[in-house]
Amino acid sequence: MNNVIRGVVYFVILVLIQVLVLNNIHFLRLVTPFLYLYFIVKMPVGFTSSKVTFFSFLLGLIIDIFSNTPGMHAAACTLTGFIRPAIIKVLIGDELPGTISPSFKTFGYGGFFRYVIVLVSLHHFTLFIIESLTLFDLLFLLIRIVASIAATTLLICTVEAFNVEGQKND
Repeated sequence: MNNVIRGVVYFVILVLIQVLVLNNIHFLRLVTPFLYLYFIVKMPVGFTSSKVTFFSFLLGLIIDIFSNTPGMHAAACTLTGFIRPAIIKVLIGDELPGTISPSFKTFGYGGFFRYVIVLVSLHHFTLFIIESLTLFDLLFLLIRIVASIAATTLLICTVEAFNVEGQKND
């Protein structure tokens, strides 16, 4: 039950931070960090693909409701959640216990960084392509995607570095 409460708290706090603070940051009209992806990143490895996909969709839908974006975040999060188990299997392997959550400790620093950058890249490419609905200014779109990937990855890794729960010995 403790993990359920922790998950709900993560969900609520990340949605509030995203909606109230980070959605208002558009550095040079290029960079918008999406910290709410940390919830998808931290879901336990043992969650079934359908659970991960459902919770990812729910997270994206709530962000869409508060951000007044018609399904863009829900679509990007759903795709990210659907592909997440395959990404873990390819990058880390399938011999992981189902109760662990991805972290620096469980995946190693390099493994966690690769995992985060692949998930964030998948999400951002999907989100920004849906948002633009055109490839008219391809260079600007690519710069926005890469800059936001860098900011989001840096923010997620920084939060993970300060996550005391993830550093405790099991």
